[in-house]
Amino acid sequence: MTAIPTTPPPEGCIDTQVLDHVLLIGINRPAKRNGWTPKMFRELAEAYTRLDDDAALRVGVLHAFGDHFTAGLDLPAVAEFMKRGEKATPEGLVEPHDFGLPNYRRRTKPMVVAVKGICFTVGIELMLGADIVVAADNCRFSQMEVQRGIMATGGATLRMAERAGLGNAMLHLLTADEFDSAEAYRLNFVQRVVPAGQELDEALALAQRIAAQAPLAVVATRLNVMKAIEQGPLAAVEDFIPVQQRLANSEDAAEGVRSFVERRPARFSGR
Repeated sequence: MTAIPTTPPPEGCIDTQVLDHVLLIGINRPAKRNGWTPKMFRELAEAYTRLDDDAALRVGVLHAFGDHFTAGLDLPAVAEFMKRGEKATPEGLVEPHDFGLPNYRRRTKPMVVAVKGICFTVGIELMLGADIVVAADNCRFSQMEVQRGIMATGGATLRMAERAGLGNAMLHLLTADEFDSAEAYRLNFVQRVVPAGQELDEALALAQRIAAQAPLAVVATRLNVMKAIEQGPLAAVEDFIPVQQRLANSEDAAEGVRSFVERRPARFSGR
């Protein structure tokens, strides 16, 4: 498919487009290889918040316009925020990196990411903070903060080791080296690699398949997985019976039984 961009201002923007129950979220600053500015961070958080707050939306797809996902931070634009210890994302919104910052909301609905071309620093952290990543086979990844005298603070220091093990995380975090889509797949940073140009279609197909499932069950399943990772298996197990009871009493569960008996696709309402 072809996402429809607006003409971005010099500082870039985030475009959104709704396809049935899927919210496409497009990074739009191709003239600067989608380098991130404070305006873009704010608008991204607003888009993630919209996904969670709109009952008609079930899945998000993060993608980028132009040839590259992102070259990373526009350092001159964000350096003053770093020096003051401030976030470019306003408090009270869903924080797209999703690691539980105080005063920020955490995302509940699934996010699929389509990456292509250059995917540096914040780009890696955004995809690691999502749920499923589709990478074009032309990707170039690098977590290069140590080259700039700063530290990765968007989740790479948490999630690289979780996905790939300590040694692999240190290899890429401390050397700031560049690696390709095959290495990202080996490290479990991405889940699928497709020919360049097909990454958005594949990500959208996955999102649409997720959107066809029972929304309450999808959210509950995702949150239980995240609880197991962050708080341990025992904390996740404690939710099994109460969450299952709540789901079993939903309209969607009743529809699931009817569709099974009637041998037809289910028509879920999210209630």
